[in-house]
Amino acid sequence: MTSASEKTQAAKPLVLSIDAMGGDRGPATIVAGLALFAKRNKQAKFILHGPAAELETLVDKRQLGKRVEIRDATGVVSMHDKPSSVMRTGQNTSMWSALDSVRDGKAAVAVSCGNTGALMLLSMVRLRKLPGVNRPAIAVLWPSRNPQGFNVMLDVGADIRADAQDLLKYALMGASYARNGLSLPTPRVGLLNVGTEEHKGRAELKQAHELITAQADANGFEFVGFVEGGDISGSRCDVIVTDGFTGNIALKTGEGTASLIGQFLREAFAYSPLSRVAALLSLTSLKRLQARIDPRRKNGGVFLGLNGTVVKSHGAADATGVAAAVELAYDLAQSGFGDRLAARIASAASAAGMAATTEPTDQKKDGTNS
Repeated sequence: MTSASEKTQAAKPLVLSIDAMGGDRGPATIVAGLALFAKRNKQAKFILHGPAAELETLVDKRQLGKRVEIRDATGVVSMHDKPSSVMRTGQNTSMWSALDSVRDGKAAVAVSCGNTGALMLLSMVRLRKLPGVNRPAIAVLWPSRNPQGFNVMLDVGADIRADAQDLLKYALMGASYARNGLSLPTPRVGLLNVGTEEHKGRAELKQAHELITAQADANGFEFVGFVEGGDISGSRCDVIVTDGFTGNIALKTGEGTASLIGQFLREAFAYSPLSRVAALLSLTSLKRLQARIDPRRKNGGVFLGLNGTVVKSHGAADATGVAAAVELAYDLAQSGFGDRLAARIASAASAAGMAATTEPTDQKKDGTNS
């Protein structure tokens, strides 16, 4: 039977910690994005970090006063600041303050549009890594042919290196994200390589293939093996695992290609009076296509592997993009994603430790099974 205290806890609104000063467009855009999200969700509350006087005016304008607590932070982390410099002198910045609200248990998730390198370093120092995680990862949602409309890809730039154990952890974290963020009970995981044959790729990829295969059933996902670049947006798997160097290049290439195709379409439909008429006739289909591939509607990379969830919005995000990042943060917090991810990593680390401990004693000295 549910106690009164449990009911009160269940009804307690989720609080999100928002860095108001990280975006290219300034705090007015961040607050406008909060207002868009707040209209769709009446339960969430926010802690907004930045210069109090400026934020109070913006919050009052959007009539968010009752749902927003403002934490005064006069410093700003710019896109040009070195992460090491921010680590030494950034205690009074909005980014630092936003992360501390999660660390102190005042908020469930932190959202920032700020400097990615600085945000990752501060997140690792202020929130700490989960036990068993050597390198955190950044996961993004990539438009795909799958029924859910998106695939998860990680890492896309948290760390350019990744050994076999790191790639295994990425697989576990990516599967957990897909399960909670995309409502996929049994996500399909693929390991990005230069070919699908098992003999291809670097040594760490082959070793990771074996490790992920061994952990798939116990951790509730299906491992489809090696996948290629064309599968990132395909339907063969739901989660693509790779190192941060490869993932970041793939991400930037995809963004650039999408922008190029959009430009080519605009030029094609403006080429002649007849093509402009064709554009009008196909306007509904074009709007549907635009909505499907609009990066603003699924804006937000999630930092995985930390003692707390952090969502990194694109620095150039407009109000629609900010609202999408906040919605992603809210959905993950509501699902209990952070606790579930920590449990998965701990379980996998324990299983790996037990295997390492028992493996040498599985056979007797005469070669027979014990």
